[in-house]
Amino acid sequence: MLENFWFNVKYGINHVLDPNGYDHVLFLMVLAVPYIFKDWKRVLILVSMFTLGHTLSLVLAAYGVVTINGKLVEFLIPVTILIAAVYNIFTAGKKERNGLGILFATTLFFGLVHGFGFAREFKMFAGLAENKLELLIEFALGIEIAQVIIVFVVLFLGFLMQTVFRFSRRDWVMVLSSIVVGLVIPMILESDLLKQ
Repeated sequence: MLENFWFNVKYGINHVLDPNGYDHVLFLMVLAVPYIFKDWKRVLILVSMFTLGHTLSLVLAAYGVVTINGKLVEFLIPVTILIAAVYNIFTAGKKERNGLGILFATTLFFGLVHGFGFAREFKMFAGLAENKLELLIEFALGIEIAQVIIVFVVLFLGFLMQTVFRFSRRDWVMVLSSIVVGLVIPMILESDLLKQ
């Protein structure tokens, strides 16, 4: 029982930290980069909204409630990352990030999109499981653990850049978000949806 629990949690962690599917990491980077350590509660809520959306789409897919065009989802995932990164670039250096409710809702929606991207693999993984809901919760816990690790690394790098290397907060947000933009544009252009 405990062995299965850890297997499923590790599966969730590996899903986020998979070097071949680094889109999840890129999204978390642009989600966390505008914040500093004292904002940890807000960042944790944002990350949890993303996990909630991700898990909800897996539930809908695992129980056959929704089926989504895989090519469309694979196109939308880098688009959501691009939107978040561009939003950061245009709001970098602003005192207060307005529309927090919109930010939470958008993060929840992006989590749904990202979850649908993983739904087919998850359905195969969960196919033989007797209790899919238990598996989903354990998997979601693994996702949340990995996301907290990534967010901590991004906040720590931000701290280093702003204290040791004397980047302004605005410049740090713009630099990291611009790097992410540079990484996701080829992902969008190479998506199967655009090649049709």
